[in-house]
Amino acid sequence: MRRNLPPLNALRTFEAAARHLSFTKAAAELNVTQAAVSHQVKALEDNLEVPLFHRLNRRLTLTEHGVRYLPDVRRAFNLLRGATQELRAHGGSGPLTVSVLPSFAARWLVPRLGRFFKNHPDVDLRIDPSVTRSDFVNDDVDVGIRYGRGDDSGLRADRLMEEDIFPVCSPALARRPPGLQCPADLRHFTLLHDESHADWHTWFLAAGVEGIDPARGTIFTDSSMLIQAAIAGQGVALARRVLVADELQAGHLIRPFDLSLSTEYAYYLVCPLETAELPKIVAFREWVLAEARGEAEQQGTTDPGTTCG
Repeated sequence: MRRNLPPLNALRTFEAAARHLSFTKAAAELNVTQAAVSHQVKALEDNLEVPLFHRLNRRLTLTEHGVRYLPDVRRAFNLLRGATQELRAHGGSGPLTVSVLPSFAARWLVPRLGRFFKNHPDVDLRIDPSVTRSDFVNDDVDVGIRYGRGDDSGLRADRLMEEDIFPVCSPALARRPPGLQCPADLRHFTLLHDESHADWHTWFLAAGVEGIDPARGTIFTDSSMLIQAAIAGQGVALARRVLVADELQAGHLIRPFDLSLSTEYAYYLVCPLETAELPKIVAFREWVLAEARGEAEQQGTTDPGTTCG
């Protein structure tokens, strides 16, 4: 009877494929080819001498063996992750790694980090700007700041701030003839979009404006570039309040109209439940929640701090 454990890489691949029920999505998460995922799963099945997946036409399902095996494999990875992070935290062997959207890092988090370092000189930070969500199992990440609903299963999620969207532009652009006296005047200006360029269509509907193509203009894949283009007077951007708050306060941008769109999403600080009370994570969480709370009170928006998970 076999006593050796299956290869760890094969187990990681099985867990990802079982979670997504897709070799393609597992390959994208693990940054390997679909063929490599299929090979790893087949090697694991050969090692265990049982089938783990039913490979149907364009569909993947777990066998009875796979259903029984998955919870224990996931639990084992969670234990390994928690033990590793706790060892690093208490052993001082590494910094606190924060995975964060590049735009949020550049426009909100980084300008405020000086206050964190002043209050916590013993905590080293590693900022990991990424549009890919860390799974906290395979990535060397302690906490993440995510934009979503805060419903990540198995994670502690603390709401930092809500979000709304509205047009912004440079003061000089607003003064440029024929001016921006009403939303219909946007027909005379370049529209600036991030990848969610459908938001302009929704904003025009809310403003009761017709006859303007909401898809025209320039699209930026990064919100920081979008905001910088607006500051440079290249057009009118539909921007997220959190990302432009500092530029509005400094006068680099203005809101030509009061109308804003609320969203169903917010920014959340997330981390695994098993490591949520580690000292360096607690220190960062308390600091970032205080920063967000202060901004919410200043702007008269909802206080952060709701915890899910």
